[in-house]
Amino acid sequence: MLLAGYAVANQAVCAQLTERGSPVIAADDAPDDQARSHAAALGVELLEPPTHQVWDELVADAQVIVPTPGLPETHPTFRAAAAVGTPVVSEFDLAQRWDSRPSLAVTGTNGKTTVTLLAAAMLEASGISVSVAGNTETPLVEAIRDDRATAFVVEASSFRLGHSRCFRPAVGAWLNFAPDHLDIHASLDSYLTAKASLWTRADQHSTAVVNLDDPVVAAHAPGTCRVVAFGLNEGDFRVSGGSLWAWAEKLVDTAELHRSQPHELSNHLAAAAVAMAGGAHRDGVRAALLGWTGLPHRMTLVAEHDGVRFYDDSKATTPHAVCAAARSVRQAVLIAGGRNKGLDLAAMADVADRLRSVVAIGEAASQVEQVFAGRCPVTTAESMEEAVRASAGIARAGDAVLLSPGCASFDWYGSYAERGDHFVQLVHELIGGSS
Repeated sequence: MLLAGYAVANQAVCAQLTERGSPVIAADDAPDDQARSHAAALGVELLEPPTHQVWDELVADAQVIVPTPGLPETHPTFRAAAAVGTPVVSEFDLAQRWDSRPSLAVTGTNGKTTVTLLAAAMLEASGISVSVAGNTETPLVEAIRDDRATAFVVEASSFRLGHSRCFRPAVGAWLNFAPDHLDIHASLDSYLTAKASLWTRADQHSTAVVNLDDPVVAAHAPGTCRVVAFGLNEGDFRVSGGSLWAWAEKLVDTAELHRSQPHELSNHLAAAAVAMAGGAHRDGVRAALLGWTGLPHRMTLVAEHDGVRFYDDSKATTPHAVCAAARSVRQAVLIAGGRNKGLDLAAMADVADRLRSVVAIGEAASQVEQVFAGRCPVTTAESMEEAVRASAGIARAGDAVLLSPGCASFDWYGSYAERGDHFVQLVHELIGGSS
């Protein structure tokens, strides 16, 4: 078996394969010292950096290829595999081959992590032991080592779904769809196909959780399995009369929730639908909802000073996410930019009427400036320090200063979390710790 790329997921795959006595060859264009050490400890050959010719030879000699999640579709591995007919599989496929316990999978452009973790909390609160896996720190092939779990709640990225050949979750939820990861996928159609493949193999034993508020998702609802729908105004799981409902059963009043912005309510409904399809009961779902305070870097209130609220939404790396954030506040000074993932940022203009001003940052600053030109004032900042000072100077009482970049962080930072943490630090330094 050929492992194309040797980061976290494929290191877990390699460990499982070697334990099972399967021959493995790994190759990586730019492995780090940790990857080299991991391969050496397992006695696995790690080739680096292979030329196109070497990739061709490796693929021709392989029986199966497992790509590391996020390997660009333009990588020579995929061209070579298509030319000789070598099958490509995902770590999801291998995990399902090795373990028969059910998976509850969640995909979508935005909200995957929130819904995955909240659904897991609902199941645990209902007395059902689960393990969280997938597009997290724990690949599914590693999570199956957990004997305690009776099921797996899986954050299913397009990177994994797009290369899956047999993965069939017991419950599959598709939250939303908007352009993303066009630096990895060859086209928007390819990204859409990867997402939709969540339901490709659904059968009479499967449940599809469908967002009625997203026309792309709703149009792909499968006819081969049980469908549970959610939406802010309609669906089996919905908001009505100031409460969240599951069919005819009230779950919780929105006033009781820590976070009740529209996109958060949609996430709550999706998580409840996933959890209850997986066996959670109403009391467990309610308990988890009441205790849920949200995840870091997702519309997290940092501080309030002189009537201005500062929000860290560093996880928002698509225009779709930026628009959701901006619509959740009355008026904002938006800090946006970073490293564009091949996306058209023009969609952010849809919320220009909610913005007092925009502070553009990072490699995509000029693109952000073009989006908002003639729609609202734009200032360019050369650092996050400058962006925080500028936005605080522009904001007025009642406004929000909103770090919601719409881009990846890798121009200035190592991750969206590092970017968000720096923003939080700078806000507190600026206002002297006031809140």
